Amino acid sequence: MSNATTFDPNGVQSHRTHLNLRHLPSKKEVKGSWPRTASRIDPNNPPWPAYRGYHEYSFAHATMGVRLPTILGKAIEDATRTLNEQHDEEKVTDLVQCIERMEALMSDLSGNAKLRPIIDDGEGDIALWNKEIAKYFQGKDFMNAPWLFAEAYKYRRLHECFSVSKHWPDYDVFYRQKCDTFSRSADAVFELSMRFVEPFALAEGISAEEKLEAERLTFLELTQVCLWGNSTDLSLLINMTEDQIKALQSTGGEHLAATEKNILGNHLHKLWDTVKELRERPEIGGRIDFVLDNAGFELYCDCVYADFLIQSGLASQVRFHGKRFAWFVSDVSRKDWDWLLNTMVYGQLFPKATDQEMESLRRLGRRWKQYEKEGKWVYEQHPFWCTGYTFWSLHEEAPDLFLHLSKSDLVIFKGDLNHRKLTYDCAAPASTPFDIAIGPMANSAGAPKVASLRTIKSDVVVGLGDDGDEVAEKLDESEKGWKISGKYAVVLLSDGRPGEKVRFT
Repeated sequence: MSNATTFDPNGVQSHRTHLNLRHLPSKKEVKGSWPRTASRIDPNNPPWPAYRGYHEYSFAHATMGVRLPTILGKAIEDATRTLNEQHDEEKVTDLVQCIERMEALMSDLSGNAKLRPIIDDGEGDIALWNKEIAKYFQGKDFMNAPWLFAEAYKYRRLHECFSVSKHWPDYDVFYRQKCDTFSRSADAVFELSMRFVEPFALAEGISAEEKLEAERLTFLELTQVCLWGNSTDLSLLINMTEDQIKALQSTGGEHLAATEKNILGNHLHKLWDTVKELRERPEIGGRIDFVLDNAGFELYCDCVYADFLIQSGLASQVRFHGKRFAWFVSDVSRKDWDWLLNTMVYGQLFPKATDQEMESLRRLGRRWKQYEKEGKWVYEQHPFWCTGYTFWSLHEEAPDLFLHLSKSDLVIFKGDLNHRKLTYDCAAPASTPFDIAIGPMANSAGAPKVASLRTIKSDVVVGLGDDGDEVAEKLDESEKGWKISGKYAVVLLSDGRPGEKVRFT
């Protein structure tokens, strides 16, 4: 330590003390610890750095600044089209007010307004939404809040535009578009219906080993059909041509063999080992849950997959979890579920189809409706799926749902949004193991086995193995935009902690 005498501009003498630091250790580069400890995690402070709308390098920036205003604009156009089809004055004026609320939302979104509480519209998620906003996002705006929460908030506000109305509380501005994704998918629809119209059966006279191998190959192929059916995410591919849809929806064996190399985190064979064990418990059978993603063609692929699971005896019951109302453009609601099954049996969507093709579709639809009557298929909807919380909070914020899922032998989460919610939508290294990335959904007592079937269409990428960081870096260099193209995918599995007693603090 040394003293030095100096003079200020007015000539007044002053004394300063200087520290001599040459005997201390050299300065080190200091980095935050990731993932954060559980005590430091909350919706505004996720386990790894969050993506936010002001991050210009991320897909979050393009979504909040361009995609969401475009999607909202199309929603306003749809509501206006519906308005022009009405004749009852009370319904007309009620819908005019809905459109005015949508325009106010557009103003908030474009002007980067602060996030206000959700108006109490009687939905079961109000307390969860407003608690999260008050506790973690006071003063936050659309661009400052984590992208996942801000995007979910926008869709919840969109539902509010109609849910507070008298005549239009269940109106879905994306309904026409969701129906179109199925009607424009004729080639892939009939390719599957013609192949699976007959109940799954194995050739007689073959050995037990040959039967198991035939099932394994069918399972692996249908898992890929279910996976790549997610490629036609309406919120991203809303202006696709029919040729582009056909290319994405090809379900032939050669095509699937070629696309497996694009599954960067690939637990397909581990998933088969998990599912084939379910049949070994005939006294109770196996239960598989699907947390659904997109309506239309993707839901159709999910049902073809679930049909095989029932027919082969790999599962005795399949439970499908959808949304309570219109969500993220194309997510499945009860209305979408009913529409698909009924249009397969009674609809006239495909005027160019042959009688044989239409009959295959009708028979498939009738079989699926029979599954519902027998309780082999069950459609469910829980308020938690339409909240801003990630699935790290499911155990704490929706204990009834966690307990329900813990009784499943396997929970399959479909699509990009569900994957983002599983992983907290963070900038985690690509080498991060899946069971680490999903936190409590893997490590809580009683957590079920969890699989994620996801085509990669946003920034978060985990589960690519020990060399995952190098794989991601090479793709960053060779294929700009690979994280949002839908060309690549992951099939990831967590073993969870099934069989343990679920505990809540």
